[in-house]
Amino acid sequence: MPHKDSAAAGLLAGVTAFLIWGLAPLYFKLLGGISAPEILAHRSIWSLALALVILVLIGKLPDLLATLRDRKRMRTLALSTLLIGSNWLVFIWAITNAHLLDASLGYYINPLINVLLGVLFMGERLRPLQWLAVALAAIGIGHELWQFGELPLVALFLALSFGFYGLVRKRAPVESLTGLGIETLYMLPVALLYLLWSDSPTSNLADNSWQLNSLLVLAGPVTLLPLLLFNIAARRLNLSTVGFLQYLAPTLMLLLATLAFGEPFNQAKLVTFAFVWIGLALYTIDALAQRRRQRALRRAAL
Repeated sequence: MPHKDSAAAGLLAGVTAFLIWGLAPLYFKLLGGISAPEILAHRSIWSLALALVILVLIGKLPDLLATLRDRKRMRTLALSTLLIGSNWLVFIWAITNAHLLDASLGYYINPLINVLLGVLFMGERLRPLQWLAVALAAIGIGHELWQFGELPLVALFLALSFGFYGLVRKRAPVESLTGLGIETLYMLPVALLYLLWSDSPTSNLADNSWQLNSLLVLAGPVTLLPLLLFNIAARRLNLSTVGFLQYLAPTLMLLLATLAFGEPFNQAKLVTFAFVWIGLALYTIDALAQRRRQRALRRAAL
């Protein structure tokens, strides 16, 4: 059981992390005149620069250097780079192309995708309520297909790519900041080549205003700050609390999409989201019940 003061600090860190993730679309909207690949290039460059600075300050640079010499981990992190890089790219594209609702749906679906991946790749077994939760999400996606004649590809890609990213990172036991440092290091050559060869008028920082360059550099803190805060929360909070907090980000995205960006939230969309929300409610109820059962077993064993 986390200490009271430690848990309070963890809760503040967790809420702040998910607030930043949920409100990040406001930042990316400010870069609306810039293409998603160009934003991704800057995001990877400035995230790497900031990660290296922080690793030096906290004395963890040797961890990164040791990982660079570990071929097995580097191969695994190459795959995780592909997954998180494509996830970032589609997320940025969704924001700048009026598909934030789809991004929100994707991050609502993600916990249920994680459950399925656990069954398929980790040998885990689903409890009845978990099966029902996954089935309801599938019905919601099927409803979207029936109503619009196409799958919510943005939502599914974001959910699947982030789910597989988490699965792959389990195979490479490195700290989050070290892992992100390696991943953005992998992205660096592609990012630099893109900016050098791009004919975009904003790709050359020397030609931009200081305000625009400041926004581009801000991509580093926007990426790293919530990650660091999330790690603090994950160490100090129960998993069930972190599970509750993760719904904050897609909820904020949903509110931004409908109230700030004017994306249509019609009855068909509402039905899709409703199935997913009910599935998540059942998933959460099951997780809490399972946690209570485990506590009771531990007490009985004492």
